Amino acid sequence: MSTPFYDAVIVGAGGAGLFCAAVAGQRGLNVLLIDHAERVAEKIRISGGGRCNFTNRDLDPNAPHRHFVGANPPFCRSALARYTPEHFIALVERHGIAWHEKHKGQLFCDGSSQQIIDMLLAECAAGRVERWQPCALHSIRFLAASADGAGAGSYEINSDRGTVAARSLVIATGGLSIPKIGASDLGHRVARQFGLKVVEPRPGLVPLTFDGDAWAPYAQLAGLALPVRIRADGAGPHIAFDEDLLFTHRGLSGPAVLQISNYWRTGDPLVIDLAPGVDLRSALAQAKAQSKKRIANELAALLPARLADAWAGQRPKWQRAINEAPDKALALLAERLSRWEVTPTGTEGYKKAEVTQGGVATDALSQQTMEAKAQPGLYFIGEVVDITGWLGGYNFQWAWASAHACGEALPVR
Repeated sequence: MSTPFYDAVIVGAGGAGLFCAAVAGQRGLNVLLIDHAERVAEKIRISGGGRCNFTNRDLDPNAPHRHFVGANPPFCRSALARYTPEHFIALVERHGIAWHEKHKGQLFCDGSSQQIIDMLLAECAAGRVERWQPCALHSIRFLAASADGAGAGSYEINSDRGTVAARSLVIATGGLSIPKIGASDLGHRVARQFGLKVVEPRPGLVPLTFDGDAWAPYAQLAGLALPVRIRADGAGPHIAFDEDLLFTHRGLSGPAVLQISNYWRTGDPLVIDLAPGVDLRSALAQAKAQSKKRIANELAALLPARLADAWAGQRPKWQRAINEAPDKALALLAERLSRWEVTPTGTEGYKKAEVTQGGVATDALSQQTMEAKAQPGLYFIGEVVDITGWLGGYNFQWAWASAHACGEALPVR
């Protein structure tokens, strides 16, 4: 019995894999999509609080370094310029999916994330894409072209459901984040098997943690959220985010911390302005001239009361009535609140990371097609590549754009 042959086998039925399969299938390619998980596109399902933050209108493809990190962020410019948020929005609207915009260009479904999954499955059906799921892969090997140079090489894929061959193999397996929904290092292993460099993976868009004893004074604030301005010392002064911060029992989370975590490195302190846009020094000096309240009570007009109490309780001179406090003590308090320096000791790891940083090195891939330069017919798309976006729909847009670039480039027999 002969081995079934496909124009393309795509491994990974997440956002990037589904969309690439749909694009290629609708071009007339015979496509097989394989995934080891029982449920399709779990990351889409849980994203955006169940409403899927599917893209971001603020993305600027002419300056991708503004919204993406990696060893070479400009690599993503080509794909993002050719498949923009407007293209994906048009697809969403063509399927009758209502959506809304939150702050900073973030677009969400009015209904459930399932609508995006159903849309991608419908697009795959329109391209007659065959899907094997759940189906684990056991081995992949490259079959070189004939000795006389005729034809092209192909890939032989051995799986739970048998062996197939394909002219092209697309790896869309994502990264290591959120293992409970099936994350694995398969894509990294395939890259290494064929000699491609892999940038060391690390958790991205992840809460940061602190040493237990050092964090004890702040653990009592767990659940408290407030708007801040945050930056990581090692990332330079131009990388800063104005977002909400969330205190947890183990450290800091919330959009502000998830954003800065992509730039934070072990040992770097965070610099946090707990009252952005407020001249605390002036406000406290003015209160001293007019009030006899405790410093914590005056601070509570500028900050959440629990935070004001915790901060004022750190030094005896901050526990007085404000009109009795030395000017230097108030100035120091204002400085500490406006420039809180705290050094995380780690992260919550892949179990709570929204994405995986690192992955297949971009210098090994074509930015036009996502094909490996030194391995014909092998492609990598989405999160498995060393391109990571900011929080807020950027990573999904990279998935759509890299998938579209690849799907359009896959050759037909």
